[in-house]
Amino acid sequence: MGSSSSKQSSAMTVIPEKQEYSEKSAAAAKPAPPLDGVEAFESVDTDILSKWDAENEQDPRFNLARLVLANADPLDSIKNRQAVINDEKIFNVNLKGVNKDGAYPGPVVNQASSGRCWLFATTNVLRYNVVEQLNLGDFQLSQSYLFFYDKIEKANYYLEAAIELADEPLEGRLWSFLNGSPLSDGGQWDMAYNLVAKYGVIPHTLFPDSFNAASSRTFVGILTHKLIEYGLALRAAARPTTPGVEPASFETLRKLKTQYLAEVYSTLSITLGTPPKANQPITWEYYDKEKKFHSWTGTPREFYTQFGIRKGLDPKDSFSLINDPRNEYGKHYTVRLLGNVWGGPPVKYVNAPVEVLEDAVIAGIKANTPLFFGCDVGKSLDRKKGIMDLELYKVEAAFGYKLGLNKAERLITQNSSATHAMVITAVHVDANGRPVRYKVENSWSKTSGEDGWFMMTADWFREYVYQIVAPASLVDKKWVDVLKQKAIELEPWDPMGALA
Repeated sequence: MGSSSSKQSSAMTVIPEKQEYSEKSAAAAKPAPPLDGVEAFESVDTDILSKWDAENEQDPRFNLARLVLANADPLDSIKNRQAVINDEKIFNVNLKGVNKDGAYPGPVVNQASSGRCWLFATTNVLRYNVVEQLNLGDFQLSQSYLFFYDKIEKANYYLEAAIELADEPLEGRLWSFLNGSPLSDGGQWDMAYNLVAKYGVIPHTLFPDSFNAASSRTFVGILTHKLIEYGLALRAAARPTTPGVEPASFETLRKLKTQYLAEVYSTLSITLGTPPKANQPITWEYYDKEKKFHSWTGTPREFYTQFGIRKGLDPKDSFSLINDPRNEYGKHYTVRLLGNVWGGPPVKYVNAPVEVLEDAVIAGIKANTPLFFGCDVGKSLDRKKGIMDLELYKVEAAFGYKLGLNKAERLITQNSSATHAMVITAVHVDANGRPVRYKVENSWSKTSGEDGWFMMTADWFREYVYQIVAPASLVDKKWVDVLKQKAIELEPWDPMGALA
């Protein structure tokens, strides 16, 4: 199911560099190689395999590559040393920092064996505001607090969908997708903001990680099994197959759902601990940067409204700029059934050329604002050194071919999507003010990168960054106005629905 877009806003400028994907244009851009003398066959022919063996043995590149790559991880063997040397971690546009020494807040955080990167990226952005206002040293917000409430909200979302979509075939694509990972650890900026707006935030010391928050696979697997069982029970009540049995009313279905959610909540409390409620008074005692003692009492919501919001840069006014060259630029997109808080604001994307995302980052850093972003982190990555660079690995030198999919093709074939969320904290620009490289705060602990910090080249950004979350006040109004359009709804399995 989808919705049509509204007419383009009169304030919008048509962007000529949009690149809506088509197979015809892709074929024209990549003509077939010459085929003279090439055999045609349907099933693999053993004779031709022998022919290829003979050809390979005469190829010096093949023989050298086989000697090297057969005995080690291929990527380690083809790493481009010069690229590593060139990838300096020096940046000429930095956050001003906080406190008297201008330091960026710490410590470097660790999502451990969980998929909570989006919550870590969100709380890393918000903690900058807290540290700035309270003159703190090392400080972080509780990711586990939001994680707990995300799980109960996602369980409710899934069960509400089970009621609303009871007439959809269980074996159809929609339910096959929804049943795939209803309690995924992942999420999106708008989903994180929905949690923050509803539940507030609290310091990490008041609700630190349990074992299961840091290593979530087992308990999430158990709970997912039970949640799907509950969903089937709701479907059965909503559309009974026994003759003479009437479908349950919505009130009855929601009462059943309440019973099921009570068991979900109990499981979460057992595995993650029971966090404070959004309106429950808490007391936080702490030392500031000068080692002065302070005590604060209030609710998690009050903590967020008092310390999580910077003047003129309220997170509720931030929005996602995406670069999706499959689809038209200057349009407002959303994804069907992508969310956690049922009935809450949907995920909102403004599709724009990648230069618009670059400009938003530069403007954000100049305004002393770290930026949440989503990317396909596993591509051209050196995790140990903390480098994201398209020149990092020389695939062609080893295998004789280039990896030629462009950004639109990678998306449309599901070869790539946003798999990870992090925070940009600095950028290096050239003499023309265009980005050369970016400084990235990750959530993989100090054992990855340079004490947890990563460097991302501008070329890597252009190819593998799909989303930047920026304050509306720092983005050209013509892009902000796109949000006034009726959103074009993408299918749930669209790559723009990927959870970082």
